[in-house]
Amino acid sequence: MRFVKGHGTENDFVILPDPDGELELSGTLVAAICDRRAGIGADGVLRVVPAKLSPEAAGQADEAEWFMDYRNADGSVAEMCGNGVRVFARYLVEAGLVDADGFAVATRAGIRRVRLEPGGDVTVDMGAPRVLGESRTTVAGREYGGLRVDMGNPHLACVIGDPVAGLDLTRQPAFDPLVFPQGVNIELLNAVGPRRVVMRVFERGVGETRSCGTGTVASAVAAAHLAGETEGSWTVEVPGGTVTVTLDGRTSYLSGPAVLVASGELDL
Repeated sequence: MRFVKGHGTENDFVILPDPDGELELSGTLVAAICDRRAGIGADGVLRVVPAKLSPEAAGQADEAEWFMDYRNADGSVAEMCGNGVRVFARYLVEAGLVDADGFAVATRAGIRRVRLEPGGDVTVDMGAPRVLGESRTTVAGREYGGLRVDMGNPHLACVIGDPVAGLDLTRQPAFDPLVFPQGVNIELLNAVGPRRVVMRVFERGVGETRSCGTGTVASAVAAAHLAGETEGSWTVEVPGGTVTVTLDGRTSYLSGPAVLVASGELDL
């Protein structure tokens, strides 16, 4: 099968074009593709399929021509991926599958509208964050409180005093399975300046990644909540780069780079 490799702030993806809606992705196949030693290596897979040909997205076909079928590196299905949708949009443009700088993408979390900026970044309307209360996580024996934020997928964003650079995220941080029965993406962040945070993330189905788009929005929401704010632009530094999150009291926007780095034929 054909593939393209891309990343958004080093959160990397294998893109699989499927214009006829014929590609069947098993969890085993996705995990093999994402294997960094025996496969191509990635944090996830983005299948590019016409919305009208996907039972999951057919109801969105009037608004979006293409459906982002996103799978985590372990083969599990995910609702949404903020960096992934930016990379997905970059692919659509460079492949000539869309003819405008602004368009809609269908996802399992609903329609996401994207815009290509003059400087090359991609901006996504990520929808309204839903704050669902508080919960706690434990990382290497240290317990941290955080904000539960729904971005179409579940997040626990924790503003902490310990430097995030020193945290051990080689193992799954503990969380309350009664609160997060489907698992959760856990963000640990430090406020380092006015509307500026440094973040690391442990993604469900993947492990620690260099970035998480929905997680950067959740982190901005948590930092804003701590500061008593609901609107403004936040700079979020992740190991793979920097993105900007804008909160306007109605929705949220994520802006950052999206780069395609390779293409070829996959034999698995």
